[in-house]
Amino acid sequence: MRSLLRTLFAIASLVALSAAHAAEVKPYDKTTFDALRAAGKPVVIHVYADWCPTCKEQTPIISDLLKEPSFKDYTVLKVNFDTQKDVRKALRVSQQSTLIVYHGKNEVARTVGDTSKESIAATLRKAAS
Repeated sequence: MRSLLRTLFAIASLVALSAAHAAEVKPYDKTTFDALRAAGKPVVIHVYADWCPTCKEQTPIISDLLKEPSFKDYTVLKVNFDTQKDVRKALRVSQQSTLIVYHGKNEVARTVGDTSKESIAATLRKAAS
């Protein structure tokens, strides 16, 4: 019985640990954005609109990429193009389907309208260098 409990505890710990190191997608919040950048974490801003067909193509591509081990430490912060105009202005974004990549406090890449998985992956990888 003790052996079974230890095994279950070990499995639960591994699951919790892997979840803690998984990439995340969250709504944009300035406090979170600033904290991630200050900690030197890779951050991707995805400026999207619900009505945008390009954004709808980007979303599953980004989700698939975040499942890859090389992107496990990334956080994607989603900015709604229509409702978060102050954030768009602060980030100098004029179009939906914009991806902005940060490595720590520095913007390292920006792309608009990209729907190629390989190209988006290459853009995201710029935060790792």
